[in-house]
Amino acid sequence: MSENPTDLRVVRTKQAIRSALIALMEEKGFEAICVKDITERATINRGTFYSHYEDKFDLMDKCQEQLLKEMETKIVPNIPKLIEETKQDDAGPMPISALMPFFEFLRANQSFMKALLGPRGDAAFQVKMKECLHCGLFGQEHAIFKAEGLLVPPRYLASYIASAHIGVIQEWLNGGAIEPPEDIARIISGMTIKGPLFAAGIRQKPDA
Repeated sequence: MSENPTDLRVVRTKQAIRSALIALMEEKGFEAICVKDITERATINRGTFYSHYEDKFDLMDKCQEQLLKEMETKIVPNIPKLIEETKQDDAGPMPISALMPFFEFLRANQSFMKALLGPRGDAAFQVKMKECLHCGLFGQEHAIFKAEGLLVPPRYLASYIASAHIGVIQEWLNGGAIEPPEDIARIISGMTIKGPLFAAGIRQKPDA
């Protein structure tokens, strides 16, 4: 019998399991966690856990899948707007409005994101997140970049941008996400569009 995803009891149970997973990952890392740890922390019995998930790996996969799907909805629909914003004059303000839904989402899910991207999290999640960002950069009909005319191979450009973004996100989350999403969006936008040398004050203006 399939569960009703809108059933409040199911929703609350899954939220409790996810919260337990996050707390345990921060305490001792995913590898050291067992199902018993999760059920005790979530104050549920093992039967309840197994009615939703096969094991801790299935739990992790499904939590990540949901997170990445939601993340994609914050990126892909805003790509056309981001492309238009980046066409503005270099002297104008950094384009951030198209990035705001993504960073607001990260802040709303900062506990799980910090746990996943931290040293005790799941290294495979970074790979999945890079693939998600790569899809936004190159893989969609309205992708930000087109392979034609690039000065470097697409895979290297995508890896550079994705790794840089994830690094900034990690730093932001590890610091408690104190800065508002618009500040982080502006920082990343500035470094991506105008380059790290410009952000460091070494080059006063982007090359023509």
